[in-house]
Amino acid sequence: MKLLTNIVGALLGLFFVFAGLNFFFEWQPIPPPPAGTPAANFIDAMKGSGYLKFIKILEIVGGLLLVVPCVRNWGLVVTGAITVNIACVHQFFFGGIKDPAVIGMIVATVFLAWAGRKGFCCLACCGSGRCGSCCCSKEGSGCCSSDQSAPTGGCCGGK
Repeated sequence: MKLLTNIVGALLGLFFVFAGLNFFFEWQPIPPPPAGTPAANFIDAMKGSGYLKFIKILEIVGGLLLVVPCVRNWGLVVTGAITVNIACVHQFFFGGIKDPAVIGMIVATVFLAWAGRKGFCCLACCGSGRCGSCCCSKEGSGCCSSDQSAPTGGCCGGK
């Protein structure tokens, strides 16, 4: 499972890094939506305001975080929101989520979130995102204290 998680994390991370860098360097041209449609107006507004540049920078940063296992959950926090936004744009502006790349991105994001679900609690209490190897194994470290049993608390269900 760990190997599969690392492979999916690396592929999804590289996908986000490539998509973010492609915006700035245009290695692969992205066809614009048909002119005059709500989708075209939306994309033009995002480009014109500079908001799309900000999102693309977040894609690059989030993608790099996804590649590194010990900070993968931070990458999921950043790219998860972007993934939901991409899914919504496709659903509401392009008539449904039909693009295989978008479907794959959604599946990979959900898989990584599920695989790293125990580490999300550590993001809140100590910022590491790694259970058992840092905050959750330290004695008396707040919400990650190992003296709390799994049913009653403890960031990752105790030690």
